[in-house]
Amino acid sequence: MAQSDGIFAMDACQIDDLPATALLDLIASHRVTAALYVAARLGIAELFAQGVNRPNELAQRTGTHGPSLLRLLNALVTIGICKKIGIQEYELTAIGEYLAGDTEQSLKSWALYEGEMMWRSWGGLLESIRTGKNLAELTGFDSIFDLMERSPKVAQAFNAAMDAINRHAIPALLQAYDFSGFAQMIDVGGGHGELMCAILKAYPSMRGTIYDLPCCATAARQKLIEAGVGERGEFVAGSFLDSVPCGADGLVLKSIIHNWDDPRSLAILRNCRTALTSRGRLVLIERLMPEMPENNAEDRAVALSDLNMLRGLGGRERTKKEYTELLHASDFNLVNVHAAGRFHVIEAMVV
Repeated sequence: MAQSDGIFAMDACQIDDLPATALLDLIASHRVTAALYVAARLGIAELFAQGVNRPNELAQRTGTHGPSLLRLLNALVTIGICKKIGIQEYELTAIGEYLAGDTEQSLKSWALYEGEMMWRSWGGLLESIRTGKNLAELTGFDSIFDLMERSPKVAQAFNAAMDAINRHAIPALLQAYDFSGFAQMIDVGGGHGELMCAILKAYPSMRGTIYDLPCCATAARQKLIEAGVGERGEFVAGSFLDSVPCGADGLVLKSIIHNWDDPRSLAILRNCRTALTSRGRLVLIERLMPEMPENNAEDRAVALSDLNMLRGLGGRERTKKEYTELLHASDFNLVNVHAAGRFHVIEAMVV
């Protein structure tokens, strides 16, 4: 018994430092996503912002079981979403504020998308690693977008999540890259127009076009009006796999090329080349895969996004060298790369 007591008396810090403990935390990290999803679905952050910060009142407002909600709140404290300010009171942290749907750079839609849809896709990652095929290919579709056309709910959730990521990324993008040299720009695959509207607002002399599938038209045109740039912006329907509209001196594509394999990426880029004049510029906004990934948050985010592309869309995150080669094969020369948060602005000129 004495020997056993000695083992159990081992310094707690020594145990916590064991590599196995770190691995256990990584293995269980899906629980964090689940907790964030539930908090987002219940509207916890919005209620906090309204001054509802006691567990019993939160349970009443959300229609949940009080003791169970309290356990969720304690978990949210440990991951930095809220903090206790008294025995029975909580408040949002600076991180948690982004979980509210009514904040300017809200990430609530992304939390809902991850919690409702992405986890199902990642459940089949093993099959994609074994076959090299994405979810759509394994279920008999040409691409994930074909699947979305059959499910408006999925398409709506996807577009809302993309809007959230764009709103979060835009300030760093506008700080990192100067768009003032463009008179007319087309956002190729621009979705609901978050990026194009932000560029037009920042550059009052520019005119812009959002180019995407017809299903994005209503939301994009409404966004242009709400942003106060409706007189300088328009929406044009079409598929960048078929063609890209002509007439602009600049094309911007955010998080488009990483969605596709090399043959389709080349097709998109060559359509862009056809659309541009000899003095036109192409601006890609993408994550860059490091040549030698390391154990840090930045590289981890890119590598996990790469696996997400493998499973979901069939694309990939690429290194600077790989983008240089893709662009060269499409008659573009890469001229500059600008860091912008976790993204990079890749500028290319027509050859």
